[in-house]
Amino acid sequence: MSIAPSTTKDEVPQPAAPAPAPSRWAPLRPLVLRLHFYAGVFVAPFLLVAAVTGFLYAGAFQAERIVYRDEMTVAAVGDSKLPVSEQVDAARKAHPEGTVSAIRPSPAADATTRVLLSGVPGVDPNRTLAVFVDPYTGKVRGTLEQYGSTGALPLRTWIDEFHRDLHLGENGRLYSEFAASWLWVIAGGGIVLWFSRRRALRKVRGTSGRRRTLGLHGSVGVWAAAGFFFLSATGLTWSTYAGANIDELRTSLGQSTPSVSAAAGGDHSGHGASASAGNADHGVGLDKVLAAARAEGLGDPVEIVPPADESSAYVVRQVQRSWPEKQDSVAVDPTSGEVTDTVRFADYPLLAKLTRWGIDLHTGVLFGLINQLALMVLALSLVLLIVWGYRMWWQRGRGSAFGRPIPRGAWQQVPPQILAPGVVVVAVLGYFVPLLGIPLAGFVVADVILGEIAHRRGKGSTTA
Repeated sequence: MSIAPSTTKDEVPQPAAPAPAPSRWAPLRPLVLRLHFYAGVFVAPFLLVAAVTGFLYAGAFQAERIVYRDEMTVAAVGDSKLPVSEQVDAARKAHPEGTVSAIRPSPAADATTRVLLSGVPGVDPNRTLAVFVDPYTGKVRGTLEQYGSTGALPLRTWIDEFHRDLHLGENGRLYSEFAASWLWVIAGGGIVLWFSRRRALRKVRGTSGRRRTLGLHGSVGVWAAAGFFFLSATGLTWSTYAGANIDELRTSLGQSTPSVSAAAGGDHSGHGASASAGNADHGVGLDKVLAAARAEGLGDPVEIVPPADESSAYVVRQVQRSWPEKQDSVAVDPTSGEVTDTVRFADYPLLAKLTRWGIDLHTGVLFGLINQLALMVLALSLVLLIVWGYRMWWQRGRGSAFGRPIPRGAWQQVPPQILAPGVVVVAVLGYFVPLLGIPLAGFVVADVILGEIAHRRGKGSTTA
Protein backbone atom coordinates (compact mmCIF):
# COMPACT_ATOMS: atom_id res chain seq x y z
CA MET A 1 0.00 0.00 0.00
CA SER A 2 1.51 3.20 -1.13
CA ILE A 3 1.12 6.40 0.70
CA ALA A 4 0.79 9.55 -1.34
CA PRO A 5 3.35 12.13 -0.38
CA SER A 6 1.91 14.90 1.66
CA THR A 7 2.10 18.46 0.33
CA THR A 8 2.64 21.35 2.60
CA LYS A 9 0.85 24.62 2.23
CA ASP A 10 3.96 26.25 0.80
CA GLU A 11 4.20 23.59 -1.94
CA VAL A 12 0.70 24.16 -3.24
CA PRO A 13 0.96 25.95 -6.63
CA GLN A 14 0.00 29.59 -6.27
CA PRO A 15 -1.77 31.55 -8.98
CA ALA A 16 0.44 34.03 -10.83
CA ALA A 17 0.43 37.49 -9.31
CA PRO A 18 -1.55 39.92 -11.40
CA ALA A 19 0.46 42.51 -13.27
CA PRO A 20 0.45 45.86 -11.55
CA ALA A 21 -2.25 48.13 -12.85
CA PRO A 22 -0.82 50.89 -14.99
CA SER A 23 -0.86 54.33 -13.45
CA ARG A 24 -3.49 56.70 -14.76
CA TRP A 25 -0.59 59.02 -15.60
CA ALA A 26 1.07 56.36 -17.78
CA PRO A 27 -0.71 57.52 -20.98
CA LEU A 28 0.98 60.90 -20.53
CA ARG A 29 4.44 59.45 -21.09
CA PRO A 30 4.21 59.12 -24.90
CA LEU A 31 2.80 62.65 -25.11
CA VAL A 32 5.59 64.07 -22.93
CA LEU A 33 8.18 62.08 -24.88
CA ARG A 34 6.92 63.50 -28.18
CA LEU A 35 6.92 67.06 -26.81
CA HIS A 36 10.40 66.60 -25.31
CA PHE A 37 11.68 65.24 -28.62
CA TYR A 38 10.32 67.98 -30.86
CA ALA A 39 11.08 70.80 -28.43
CA GLY A 40 14.59 69.45 -27.95
CA VAL A 41 15.24 69.29 -31.68
CA PHE A 42 13.90 72.74 -32.56
CA VAL A 43 14.61 74.77 -29.41
CA ALA A 44 18.03 73.31 -28.61
CA PRO A 45 19.95 75.62 -31.02
CA PHE A 46 18.57 78.67 -29.20
CA LEU A 47 19.35 77.10 -25.83
CA LEU A 48 22.87 76.32 -27.03
CA VAL A 49 23.51 79.97 -27.90
CA ALA A 50 22.04 81.09 -24.57
CA ALA A 51 24.20 78.57 -22.68
CA VAL A 52 27.44 79.54 -24.41
CA THR A 53 26.86 83.29 -24.05
CA GLY A 54 25.69 82.80 -20.46
CA PHE A 55 28.88 80.90 -19.70
CA LEU A 56 30.90 83.82 -21.08
CA TYR A 57 28.87 86.35 -19.10
CA ALA A 58 29.39 84.51 -15.83
CA GLY A 59 33.13 84.78 -16.34
CA ALA A 60 32.98 88.40 -17.48
CA PHE A 61 32.98 89.78 -13.92
CA GLN A 62 36.41 88.40 -13.14
CA ALA A 63 37.71 89.28 -16.60
CA GLU A 64 36.49 92.85 -16.14
CA ARG A 65 38.53 93.28 -12.95
CA ILE A 66 41.64 92.13 -14.78
CA VAL A 67 41.17 94.04 -18.04
CA TYR A 68 40.21 97.34 -16.39
CA ARG A 69 42.34 97.08 -13.29
CA ASP A 70 44.13 100.39 -13.98
CA GLU A 71 40.86 102.32 -14.17
CA MET A 72 39.08 100.56 -11.30
CA THR A 73 41.85 100.70 -8.70
CA VAL A 74 44.20 103.37 -7.35
CA ALA A 75 47.95 103.38 -7.81
CA ALA A 76 48.53 103.66 -4.04
CA VAL A 77 46.24 103.84 -1.04
CA GLY A 78 46.54 107.21 0.70
CA ASP A 79 45.83 108.42 4.22
CA SER A 80 42.52 110.18 3.53
CA LYS A 81 40.16 110.65 0.60
CA LEU A 82 39.33 114.03 -0.91
CA PRO A 83 35.76 115.38 -0.55
CA VAL A 84 33.49 114.01 -3.27
CA SER A 85 32.90 117.50 -4.64
CA GLU A 86 36.63 117.94 -5.29
CA GLN A 87 36.79 114.58 -7.05
CA VAL A 88 33.90 115.61 -9.30
CA ASP A 89 35.59 118.93 -10.03
CA ALA A 90 38.73 117.05 -11.09
CA ALA A 91 36.67 114.86 -13.42
CA ARG A 92 34.92 117.90 -14.93
CA LYS A 93 38.17 119.72 -15.55
CA ALA A 94 39.43 116.73 -17.51
CA HIS A 95 36.07 116.09 -19.21
CA PRO A 96 33.80 119.14 -19.37
CA GLU A 97 31.59 117.57 -22.04
CA GLY A 98 28.13 116.27 -21.24
CA THR A 99 26.42 116.51 -17.86
CA VAL A 100 26.90 114.66 -14.58
CA SER A 101 24.21 112.01 -14.26
CA ALA A 102 25.54 110.20 -11.18
CA ILE A 103 28.53 109.78 -8.90
CA ARG A 104 29.69 106.53 -7.34
CA PRO A 105 32.14 107.41 -4.55
CA SER A 106 35.05 105.04 -3.98
CA PRO A 107 33.51 102.04 -2.14
CA ALA A 108 36.80 100.53 -0.95
CA ALA A 109 40.26 101.70 0.09
CA ASP A 110 41.82 100.76 -3.26
CA ALA A 111 38.83 101.62 -5.51
CA THR A 112 38.45 104.69 -7.70
CA THR A 113 35.46 107.03 -7.75
CA ARG A 114 33.25 106.96 -10.84
CA VAL A 115 31.80 110.21 -12.16
CA LEU A 116 29.18 109.30 -14.76
CA LEU A 117 28.55 111.71 -17.64
CA SER A 118 25.55 111.57 -19.95
CA GLY A 119 25.06 113.28 -23.28
CA VAL A 120 28.72 112.95 -24.21
CA PRO A 121 29.28 113.15 -27.98
CA GLY A 122 30.24 109.79 -29.45
CA VAL A 123 28.84 107.81 -26.50
CA ASP A 124 25.74 105.64 -26.94
CA PRO A 125 22.73 107.53 -25.45
CA ASN A 126 21.85 104.40 -23.45
CA ARG A 127 25.25 104.47 -21.76
CA THR A 128 27.30 106.91 -19.75
CA LEU A 129 30.95 107.88 -19.82
CA ALA A 130 32.55 106.81 -16.55
CA VAL A 131 35.45 109.02 -15.47
CA PHE A 132 37.61 107.15 -12.95
CA VAL A 133 39.14 109.44 -10.32
CA ASP A 134 41.76 108.58 -7.70
CA PRO A 135 39.98 109.59 -4.45
CA TYR A 136 43.29 110.41 -2.73
CA THR A 137 44.92 112.59 -5.39
CA GLY A 138 42.08 113.65 -7.67
CA LYS A 139 43.97 112.29 -10.67
CA VAL A 140 41.84 110.92 -13.51
CA ARG A 141 42.94 107.35 -14.18
CA GLY A 142 40.90 106.85 -17.34
CA THR A 143 37.45 106.83 -18.95
CA LEU A 144 35.24 103.97 -20.11
CA GLU A 145 31.66 103.59 -21.26
CA GLN A 146 29.39 102.15 -18.58
CA TYR A 147 26.06 100.42 -18.96
CA GLY A 148 23.30 99.40 -16.56
CA SER A 149 22.80 99.49 -12.83
CA THR A 150 25.59 96.97 -12.18
CA GLY A 151 28.16 99.33 -13.69
CA ALA A 152 29.13 97.08 -16.59
CA LEU A 153 32.18 98.25 -18.51
CA PRO A 154 32.74 97.63 -22.26
CA LEU A 155 33.81 93.97 -22.09
CA ARG A 156 30.94 92.86 -19.87
CA THR A 157 28.50 95.10 -21.70
CA TRP A 158 29.39 93.46 -25.02
CA ILE A 159 28.96 89.95 -23.61
CA ASP A 160 25.76 90.97 -21.80
CA GLU A 161 24.19 92.27 -25.01
CA PHE A 162 25.40 89.20 -26.89
CA HIS A 163 23.66 86.96 -24.35
CA ARG A 164 20.51 89.09 -24.25
CA ASP A 165 19.89 89.97 -27.90
CA LEU A 166 22.85 88.82 -30.05
CA HIS A 167 23.57 92.52 -30.73
CA LEU A 168 20.38 92.69 -32.81
CA GLY A 169 18.48 95.14 -30.62
CA GLU A 170 14.91 94.63 -29.41
CA ASN A 171 14.11 92.04 -32.09
CA GLY A 172 17.10 90.01 -30.98
CA ARG A 173 15.67 89.75 -27.46
CA LEU A 174 13.07 87.36 -28.81
CA TYR A 175 15.71 84.63 -29.07
CA SER A 176 16.56 84.75 -25.36
CA GLU A 177 12.90 84.95 -24.33
CA PHE A 178 12.13 81.99 -26.60
CA ALA A 179 14.92 79.98 -24.98
CA ALA A 180 13.83 80.92 -21.44
CA SER A 181 10.18 80.13 -22.26
CA TRP A 182 11.02 76.57 -23.31
CA LEU A 183 13.89 75.66 -21.00
CA TRP A 184 11.65 74.77 -18.06
CA VAL A 185 9.29 72.78 -20.32
CA ILE A 186 12.10 70.68 -21.73
CA ALA A 187 13.66 70.20 -18.27
CA GLY A 188 10.31 69.24 -16.74
CA GLY A 189 9.59 66.79 -19.54
CA GLY A 190 13.01 65.23 -19.07
CA ILE A 191 12.37 64.69 -15.36
CA VAL A 192 9.02 62.99 -16.07
CA LEU A 193 10.60 60.71 -18.65
CA TRP A 194 13.59 59.82 -16.47
CA PHE A 195 11.62 58.86 -13.39
CA SER A 196 9.02 56.98 -15.41
CA ARG A 197 11.74 54.61 -16.61
CA ARG A 198 12.56 51.48 -14.66
CA ARG A 199 15.46 52.00 -12.27
CA ALA A 200 17.53 49.34 -14.05
CA LEU A 201 17.34 51.32 -17.28
CA ARG A 202 18.66 54.53 -15.71
CA LYS A 203 22.20 53.35 -14.95
CA VAL A 204 25.21 54.53 -16.93
CA ARG A 205 27.93 52.13 -15.73
CA GLY A 206 28.31 49.05 -17.88
CA THR A 207 26.27 50.42 -20.78
CA SER A 208 27.27 51.51 -24.25
CA GLY A 209 25.87 53.08 -27.39
CA ARG A 210 22.59 54.92 -27.29
CA ARG A 211 21.70 53.55 -23.85
CA ARG A 212 24.88 55.04 -22.37
CA THR A 213 24.19 58.39 -24.03
CA LEU A 214 20.66 58.31 -22.65
CA GLY A 215 21.98 57.51 -19.18
CA LEU A 216 24.38 60.44 -19.24
CA HIS A 217 21.74 62.76 -20.67
CA GLY A 218 19.17 61.78 -18.07
CA SER A 219 21.48 61.74 -15.05
CA VAL A 220 22.98 65.16 -15.70
CA GLY A 221 19.59 66.57 -16.68
CA VAL A 222 17.97 65.48 -13.40
CA TRP A 223 20.77 66.98 -11.30
CA ALA A 224 20.70 70.27 -13.23
CA ALA A 225 16.92 70.55 -13.61
CA ALA A 226 16.38 72.77 -10.56
CA GLY A 227 18.95 75.24 -11.89
CA PHE A 228 17.28 75.24 -15.30
CA PHE A 229 13.88 75.98 -13.75
CA PHE A 230 15.44 78.87 -11.88
CA LEU A 231 17.22 80.30 -14.92
CA SER A 232 14.05 80.03 -16.97
CA ALA A 233 11.86 81.76 -14.39
CA THR A 234 14.30 84.58 -13.66
CA GLY A 235 15.14 85.03 -17.33
CA LEU A 236 11.46 85.60 -18.10
CA THR A 237 11.25 88.20 -15.33
CA TRP A 238 12.81 90.92 -17.48
CA SER A 239 11.94 89.57 -20.95
CA THR A 240 9.94 91.62 -23.44
CA TYR A 241 6.50 89.97 -23.45
CA ALA A 242 6.39 87.57 -20.52
CA GLY A 243 8.26 90.15 -18.43
CA ALA A 244 5.59 92.77 -19.18
CA ASN A 245 2.89 90.35 -18.07
CA ILE A 246 4.81 89.59 -14.87
CA ASP A 247 5.15 93.32 -14.16
CA GLU A 248 1.41 93.83 -14.66
CA LEU A 249 0.66 90.94 -12.31
CA ARG A 250 2.99 92.32 -9.64
CA THR A 251 1.43 95.76 -9.97
CA SER A 252 -2.09 94.38 -9.64
CA LEU A 253 -1.02 92.54 -6.48
CA GLY A 254 0.65 95.62 -5.01
CA GLN A 255 4.07 93.98 -5.26
CA SER A 256 5.90 96.50 -7.45
CA THR A 257 9.38 97.65 -6.52
CA PRO A 258 9.06 100.96 -4.63
CA SER A 259 11.17 103.99 -5.53
CA VAL A 260 12.15 106.98 -3.47
CA SER A 261 10.45 110.29 -4.27
CA ALA A 262 12.79 112.87 -5.77
CA ALA A 263 10.45 115.78 -5.15
CA ALA A 264 12.31 118.36 -3.08
CA GLY A 265 9.28 119.00 -0.93
CA GLY A 266 8.91 115.34 -0.01
CA ASP A 267 5.86 114.62 -2.15
CA HIS A 268 5.73 110.83 -2.44
CA SER A 269 4.15 110.94 -5.87
CA GLY A 270 7.37 111.97 -7.61
CA HIS A 271 9.91 109.89 -9.46
CA GLY A 272 13.69 109.51 -9.14
CA ALA A 273 15.88 112.04 -10.93
CA SER A 274 18.22 110.77 -13.59
CA ALA A 275 19.88 113.81 -15.17
CA SER A 276 21.64 116.96 -14.11
CA ALA A 277 23.53 119.94 -15.43
CA GLY A 278 27.01 121.31 -14.87
CA ASN A 279 29.12 119.66 -12.18
CA ALA A 280 26.15 118.36 -10.13
CA ASP A 281 27.09 120.37 -7.02
CA HIS A 282 23.77 122.14 -6.30
CA GLY A 283 22.51 123.81 -3.15
CA VAL A 284 24.15 122.42 -0.02
CA GLY A 285 26.56 120.41 -2.19
CA LEU A 286 27.50 116.79 -2.72
CA ASP A 287 29.45 116.39 0.51
CA LYS A 288 26.58 117.42 2.80
CA VAL A 289 24.16 115.34 0.75
CA LEU A 290 26.37 112.28 1.15
CA ALA A 291 26.76 113.00 4.89
CA ALA A 292 22.97 113.14 5.25
CA ALA A 293 22.67 109.76 3.53
CA ARG A 294 25.36 108.28 5.75
CA ALA A 295 23.46 109.52 8.78
CA GLU A 296 20.48 107.48 7.54
CA GLY A 297 22.64 104.37 7.50
CA LEU A 298 23.49 104.17 3.80
CA GLY A 299 26.90 102.54 3.69
CA ASP A 300 29.08 101.87 0.64
CA PRO A 301 28.65 101.34 -2.20
CA VAL A 302 26.29 104.21 -3.01
CA GLU A 303 25.34 106.25 -6.05
CA ILE A 304 24.45 109.95 -5.88
CA VAL A 305 22.01 111.20 -8.53
CA PRO A 306 21.88 115.03 -8.80
CA PRO A 307 18.55 116.90 -9.03
CA ALA A 308 16.85 116.75 -12.42
CA ASP A 309 15.58 120.32 -12.08
CA GLU A 310 14.98 123.07 -9.53
CA SER A 311 12.04 121.26 -7.95
CA SER A 312 13.86 117.95 -7.51
CA ALA A 313 15.99 116.51 -4.73
CA TYR A 314 19.22 114.58 -4.71
CA VAL A 315 18.75 110.81 -4.65
CA VAL A 316 21.31 108.66 -2.87
CA ARG A 317 20.89 104.92 -3.23
CA GLN A 318 22.86 101.87 -2.29
CA VAL A 319 23.97 99.78 -5.26
CA GLN A 320 25.31 96.61 -3.66
CA ARG A 321 23.77 93.56 -5.30
CA SER A 322 25.86 90.96 -3.48
CA TRP A 323 24.63 89.29 -0.31
CA PRO A 324 23.49 90.89 1.89
CA GLU A 325 21.82 93.23 -0.55
CA LYS A 326 22.09 96.95 0.08
CA GLN A 327 19.27 98.68 -1.76
CA ASP A 328 18.14 101.45 0.62
CA SER A 329 17.66 104.91 -0.89
CA VAL A 330 16.97 108.43 0.35
CA ALA A 331 16.06 111.78 -1.17
CA VAL A 332 17.88 114.87 0.13
CA ASP A 333 16.58 118.42 -0.27
CA PRO A 334 19.30 120.45 -2.07
CA THR A 335 18.46 123.65 -0.22
CA SER A 336 18.31 122.37 3.36
CA GLY A 337 20.29 119.12 3.20
CA GLU A 338 17.45 117.31 4.97
CA VAL A 339 16.26 113.83 4.03
CA THR A 340 12.78 114.14 2.53
CA ASP A 341 12.03 110.51 1.72
CA THR A 342 13.43 107.09 2.56
CA VAL A 343 12.86 103.64 1.08
CA ARG A 344 14.33 100.60 2.82
CA PHE A 345 14.96 97.29 1.10
CA ALA A 346 13.62 95.59 4.22
CA ASP A 347 10.25 97.20 3.50
CA TYR A 348 10.03 95.97 -0.11
CA PRO A 349 7.03 93.74 -0.87
CA LEU A 350 7.87 90.03 -0.93
CA LEU A 351 7.65 89.63 -4.72
CA ALA A 352 9.82 92.72 -5.20
CA LYS A 353 12.49 91.18 -2.97
CA LEU A 354 12.25 87.81 -4.71
CA THR A 355 12.56 89.50 -8.09
CA ARG A 356 15.63 91.43 -6.99
CA TRP A 357 17.29 88.32 -5.52
CA GLY A 358 16.34 86.21 -8.53
CA ILE A 359 17.77 88.63 -11.08
CA ASP A 360 20.99 89.10 -9.11
CA LEU A 361 21.40 85.35 -8.70
CA HIS A 362 20.75 84.88 -12.43
CA THR A 363 23.37 87.47 -13.35
CA GLY A 364 25.95 86.07 -10.95
CA VAL A 365 26.35 88.96 -8.53
CA LEU A 366 24.37 87.78 -5.49
CA PHE A 367 27.03 85.39 -4.15
CA GLY A 368 30.02 86.60 -6.13
CA LEU A 369 32.54 84.11 -7.45
CA ILE A 370 30.66 81.06 -6.10
CA ASN A 371 27.52 82.26 -7.87
CA GLN A 372 29.43 82.79 -11.13
CA LEU A 373 31.06 79.36 -10.97
CA ALA A 374 27.68 77.71 -10.36
CA LEU A 375 26.24 79.48 -13.41
CA MET A 376 29.18 78.34 -15.52
CA VAL A 377 28.60 74.74 -14.41
CA LEU A 378 24.90 75.02 -15.28
CA ALA A 379 25.71 76.48 -18.70
CA LEU A 380 28.24 73.72 -19.40
CA SER A 381 25.68 71.10 -18.28
CA LEU A 382 23.15 72.50 -20.74
CA VAL A 383 25.69 72.38 -23.58
CA LEU A 384 26.45 68.72 -22.79
CA LEU A 385 22.77 67.82 -22.57
CA ILE A 386 22.13 69.35 -26.00
CA VAL A 387 25.09 67.50 -27.53
CA TRP A 388 23.96 64.21 -25.97
CA GLY A 389 20.38 64.85 -27.10
CA TYR A 390 21.37 65.25 -30.73
CA ARG A 391 23.69 62.26 -30.43
CA MET A 392 20.79 60.10 -29.21
CA TRP A 393 18.74 61.27 -32.16
CA TRP A 394 21.56 60.18 -34.49
CA GLN A 395 22.07 56.85 -32.70
CA ARG A 396 18.39 56.12 -32.86
CA GLY A 397 18.63 55.54 -36.59
CA ARG A 398 17.16 57.40 -39.48
CA GLY A 399 14.29 55.06 -40.23
CA SER A 400 12.29 58.02 -41.49
CA ALA A 401 12.83 61.68 -42.25
CA PHE A 402 12.92 62.40 -38.55
CA GLY A 403 14.82 59.61 -36.92
CA ARG A 404 11.77 57.47 -36.16
CA PRO A 405 9.90 59.93 -33.93
CA ILE A 406 7.29 58.89 -31.41
CA PRO A 407 4.05 57.88 -33.18
CA ARG A 408 1.32 60.49 -33.46
CA GLY A 409 -1.96 60.36 -31.59
CA ALA A 410 -0.49 60.01 -28.09
CA TRP A 411 -2.89 62.66 -26.79
CA GLN A 412 -5.84 60.39 -27.66
CA GLN A 413 -4.72 57.93 -25.00
CA VAL A 414 -4.80 60.54 -22.21
CA PRO A 415 -7.93 60.27 -20.00
CA PRO A 416 -10.32 63.24 -20.45
CA GLN A 417 -10.15 64.14 -16.74
CA ILE A 418 -6.41 64.78 -17.21
CA LEU A 419 -6.43 66.09 -20.77
CA ALA A 420 -9.11 68.78 -20.28
CA PRO A 421 -7.52 70.63 -17.32
CA GLY A 422 -4.13 70.14 -18.95
CA VAL A 423 -5.28 71.98 -22.06
CA VAL A 424 -6.63 74.82 -19.92
CA VAL A 425 -3.34 75.13 -18.02
CA VAL A 426 -1.34 75.14 -21.26
CA ALA A 427 -3.65 77.79 -22.74
CA VAL A 428 -3.21 80.06 -19.72
CA LEU A 429 0.55 79.59 -19.73
CA GLY A 430 0.63 80.24 -23.46
CA TYR A 431 -1.20 83.52 -22.95
CA PHE A 432 1.14 84.80 -20.25
CA VAL A 433 4.26 83.36 -21.93
CA PRO A 434 3.53 83.99 -25.62
CA LEU A 435 6.86 82.67 -26.91
CA LEU A 436 5.85 79.36 -25.36
CA GLY A 437 2.22 79.40 -26.50
CA ILE A 438 2.68 80.55 -30.11
CA PRO A 439 5.44 78.06 -31.04
CA LEU A 440 3.57 75.26 -29.24
CA ALA A 441 0.49 76.02 -31.32
CA GLY A 442 2.74 76.00 -34.38
CA PHE A 443 4.14 72.60 -33.41
CA VAL A 444 0.63 71.19 -33.03
CA VAL A 445 -0.59 72.60 -36.36
CA ALA A 446 2.50 71.37 -38.21
CA ASP A 447 2.17 67.93 -36.60
CA VAL A 448 -1.49 67.69 -37.60
CA ILE A 449 -0.71 68.70 -41.19
CA LEU A 450 2.17 66.25 -41.47
CA GLY A 451 -0.01 63.53 -39.98
CA GLU A 452 -2.78 64.22 -42.48
CA ILE A 453 -0.32 64.14 -45.38
CA ALA A 454 1.12 60.82 -44.17
CA HIS A 455 -2.37 59.42 -43.71
CA ARG A 456 -3.42 60.34 -47.25
CA ARG A 457 -0.25 58.93 -48.74
CA GLY A 458 -0.74 55.69 -46.85
CA LYS A 459 -4.36 55.52 -47.93
CA GLY A 460 -3.37 56.17 -51.54
CA SER A 461 -0.73 53.42 -51.55
CA THR A 462 -3.18 50.96 -50.03
CA THR A 463 -5.75 51.73 -52.70
CA ALA A 464 -3.18 51.30 -55.44
